[in-house]
Amino acid sequence: MANLFDPNQAPEGEPTEIVVGDYIQWKRSDLVTDYPLAEYSAEYVARITGGGANEIKLPATESGGTYLFTVDSATSADFAPGLYHWQLEITQTSSANRVVVDIGDFTAIPDMDSNQADPRIHAEIMVAKIQTILEGKADSDVSSYSIAGRSLTKMSFQELVDARDYYKREVIAHNNAELVKRGKKNGATVQVRF
Repeated sequence: MANLFDPNQAPEGEPTEIVVGDYIQWKRSDLVTDYPLAEYSAEYVARITGGGANEIKLPATESGGTYLFTVDSATSADFAPGLYHWQLEITQTSSANRVVVDIGDFTAIPDMDSNQADPRIHAEIMVAKIQTILEGKADSDVSSYSIAGRSLTKMSFQELVDARDYYKREVIAHNNAELVKRGKKNGATVQVRF
């Protein structure tokens, strides 16, 4: 494992997940050939899904002849958990003209050490909510009713079971993807013996 504080060991390319409050750094060596450090600057601009005024700007510094991007812990502590969309901008120093050379996204994950946010993924939350409804369904087994002239319809038992099962599959897929990311076997791993 690399020392994540050492700029010489910074990973190549953007992270796809960031823990709120973590120190993060990465490099983009591939830019130097077309955009030499002496003639250009690079900066990431990011916004959370849904927009808002909280634009994140991360300018590059030069380190070891490459573009290095660093986010200190105090800065990332201000990130709201959620999905962010970013663009990488290159600016020509002599003209101040800029081009967007790359786009992508990352997820800011709640810090379980200091943030009281629910660390479950959406699918896990939905499984729990639907299960609660299913457990209470016998007490209020009415499929539709009317209040003040407005008609309301509840999901049937089968619709709730189908929705719960759908979200359970989403949880399994997420957990399998997490195992693969850590280099571990998962339920989808196929082993062959010759």
